[in-house]
Amino acid sequence: MKRIIPYFILPIFLLCMSACNNKSSKQEKKGTITTDSVDSSGIQKMQESKSEQTIKMKGISYHVVLHRIANDTLSRVKTEAGEWFTDNTISLQITRNNGGKLFSKTFTKKSFSSIVPADFLSHSILEGMVFDKVTEKGLSFAASVCYPQTDLYFPLRITIKPDGSMGMAKEELMEDTYPEDKE
Repeated sequence: MKRIIPYFILPIFLLCMSACNNKSSKQEKKGTITTDSVDSSGIQKMQESKSEQTIKMKGISYHVVLHRIANDTLSRVKTEAGEWFTDNTISLQITRNNGGKLFSKTFTKKSFSSIVPADFLSHSILEGMVFDKVTEKGLSFAASVCYPQTDLYFPLRITIKPDGSMGMAKEELMEDTYPEDKE
């Protein structure tokens, strides 16, 4: 009987090892799904993203939805390395708690042409937009237009006022916002 037990344990051990190997390869596949995609012609696209949140401003609740999509109808951008990127659109929807619409707009990088220099826009994509904070002026959002896959970007501030009107400005960088420490 003692000689038979190892013959049962060995197949169980091998089965367990095989199962563990299958799990790790499935996890790797999940990781590649979340990265930016490259289509069959080699054009890179940022991953679609959508965020929703409820924000209170002056005692009123607002539902904010931000949705970024790679848009094939927009012009493509070629990097210095010769890679092509599809530009993005970002939709911002803000509704009141009673369902009434406060603000609705789909942004492209050209939406910021009054702030961002034309030579920068021609080599950049609309990268992202996020809710930042509630200010005395309204709901404040941070957005960026950037050269794809680099640290070169143009920071933007979008403010949606309680009456639904919008203001845009170049975001001040951290160095400009905070005074230097004096020693």
